[in-house]
Amino acid sequence: MEYRQLGRSGLRVSTFTLGTMGFGGTGWASVIGQIGVEGAREQLDVAHEAGVNLVDTADVYSDGASEEILGKALGAKRDEWLVATKARMAMGAGPNDAGLSRHHLVRAVEASLRRLGTDHIDLYQVHEWDGITPLEETLSALDDMVRSGKVRYIGVSNYSAWHLMKALGVSTLRGYERFVSQQIYYSLHNRHPEDELVPVTLDQGLGVLVWSPLAGGLLSGKYRRDGSAPEGSRHLTDWSEPPVHDEATLYDIIETAVAIGADHGVSAARVSLAWTLTKPGVTSLIVGARTTEQLRDSLAAGDLVLSAEEIARLDAVSAEPLRYPLWHQAQTAADRLGPADLPRLRPYLR
Repeated sequence: MEYRQLGRSGLRVSTFTLGTMGFGGTGWASVIGQIGVEGAREQLDVAHEAGVNLVDTADVYSDGASEEILGKALGAKRDEWLVATKARMAMGAGPNDAGLSRHHLVRAVEASLRRLGTDHIDLYQVHEWDGITPLEETLSALDDMVRSGKVRYIGVSNYSAWHLMKALGVSTLRGYERFVSQQIYYSLHNRHPEDELVPVTLDQGLGVLVWSPLAGGLLSGKYRRDGSAPEGSRHLTDWSEPPVHDEATLYDIIETAVAIGADHGVSAARVSLAWTLTKPGVTSLIVGARTTEQLRDSLAAGDLVLSAEEIARLDAVSAEPLRYPLWHQAQTAADRLGPADLPRLRPYLR
């Protein structure tokens, strides 16, 4: 297992993170998995044996059941793991049961600590943007949590680039604890982060945790152009996370990953994960699984070395056009581009 620095922090995390959305599996999460305490222990053991040292959850996963199951499954092994969780989503019907207000965050962190059965959270992430609560209120509350020892590091998830830069600016101005990472959706199926979020990462020294690097299973190789899909499949139906806007391109990507996987004697899933690990700024891929066999296959992607030609094939089939102002920058600013600009723009420079 390879370990990478989490942003500018001193924390080293494995290139794979164990995802726990399937722990509990109630409500909307029931389609992800329905893993109980024993199943969670088994997945933790498999991941730990492979060298994984970070596990990610959220209070909203199965209304707290994921955190509860994770806490019970970790038990006495808690200190062998880095535990990340998130808050922001609605945890009740009240007007203050969601968001990033000091009121909600203080209640949320205390509830997560209780469910996890621990005295601290290693990485506490705001799960989504809150455009109503002042950033100073959110960031000062998070700063207090770090200073109290209840939280070690803080991160964001699903922020736009301007949200993130504004937050980092406020933290610097006020002397608050700084976000060390962002958790984003990034895969062969979705390269939008390369426009703004990856450049921010490189410029500001953040870590990137990638959620759904297999596009919710779409890149597993089990979804094919002829309409075949895994039994009980939720994608390409009424389940829209992640959304699929261009099925033809999706199948082109899947077929390329399947072909490269066949050359190596491995699954398309391993190819897709290995590709993502080569991308600038990426720290760790969050992988969840219904079964330990799926988990072992995903973790084995760390051993797959793709050739430059194979990476180029995957880059080409998944390429997305430059949106404004990037195409204009590629045409007119090539003489003064910085290190954070080049990963996205270099292929388009004249």
